[in-house]
Amino acid sequence: MSRIYNFAAGPSTLPLPALEEASAKLVDFGGTGMSLIEMSHRGKIYDAIHNETVALLRELFLIPEDFHVLFLQGGATMQFGMVPMAFLKEGAAADFVLTGSWALRAVEDARLIGETNIIWDGKDDNYTRIPSMDELTFNRDAAYVHLCSNETIGGIQWQDFPDTGDVPLIVDMSSDIISRPLPWDRLDMVFAGTQKNLAPAGMALVLIRKDFARKARTDLPAYFRYDLHIDKNSLYNTPPTFVVWMTNLTLKWIKSIGGMAEIERRRKRKAGLLYDMIDGSGGYYRNPVEKASRSQMNVVWRLPDEELEKKFLAECDREGLNGLKGHRDVGGIRASLYNAMPVEGAEALADFMKRFMEGNG
Repeated sequence: MSRIYNFAAGPSTLPLPALEEASAKLVDFGGTGMSLIEMSHRGKIYDAIHNETVALLRELFLIPEDFHVLFLQGGATMQFGMVPMAFLKEGAAADFVLTGSWALRAVEDARLIGETNIIWDGKDDNYTRIPSMDELTFNRDAAYVHLCSNETIGGIQWQDFPDTGDVPLIVDMSSDIISRPLPWDRLDMVFAGTQKNLAPAGMALVLIRKDFARKARTDLPAYFRYDLHIDKNSLYNTPPTFVVWMTNLTLKWIKSIGGMAEIERRRKRKAGLLYDMIDGSGGYYRNPVEKASRSQMNVVWRLPDEELEKKFLAECDREGLNGLKGHRDVGGIRASLYNAMPVEGAEALADFMKRFMEGNG
């Protein structure tokens, strides 16, 4: 089989070594006569995988000991409701920074639970930039501040995170988790769906500061209680064992290639190839995002007209460059450059962009 370059926004490409190991062990795990995903999540074999995955995350992502590591079902979208249910208590309000579709979805769910403050909204700029720090004024009595670190649809990304002082900062990192080091001293909670940089869909990685977790409500239905998941090491109910296993294999791949330092180097190289092609095209390819706000995970661009975009996408498919159609809300082209996308994939796409422009300019 010849694998294509999959630039889809999610579910997205995964490391080939991780997929191959899962394939080899799926039916018979370690000579046990059954698959890991058939085993009891209370058994010694899965327990070892589960705890090793937590340890690998702490090692590679430099997660401080004063943070809990949780594996929860429902993906990041579940956290849009779970967070306000736990922390947006009566009489309080939460601050939201609206940078695009995913921040908007988070605030829409929070409004069903309690009061929200929109402290910045990029709507007037069509969500093409991240606010500067001097544009942000946080409410001192806010329950928390929520922001989305990388908007996959608009292709914009926070290059640094604000200092919110004593107000807890919660960041949705679904599309750039494990792609860059974090200022842990400024963060109180990070969550991410696994289907872009870690594993298949079906799980959220939740990293939560211990003293912040203690503020979560306990008078909620059981699955929405962070304290129960913490006390049971994410084993309060049956976890998504296959997704945890794939996360484990992906983390081992990251470690094998040189860890976060190599992930960062590749990330910059891949994004640089595409942005250089766009910026050097004389306007043939147009990226709508303010340069300081450009995402290194999701590169978006337009061509001179929609007919050319259709032709571009059709020829990409024939070249083995898949998943490049922009989100239905904005159109255009989008290349997602998650951790498992090899540099060779970005090189192949940049080379095709050059050839297409020369043949259709």
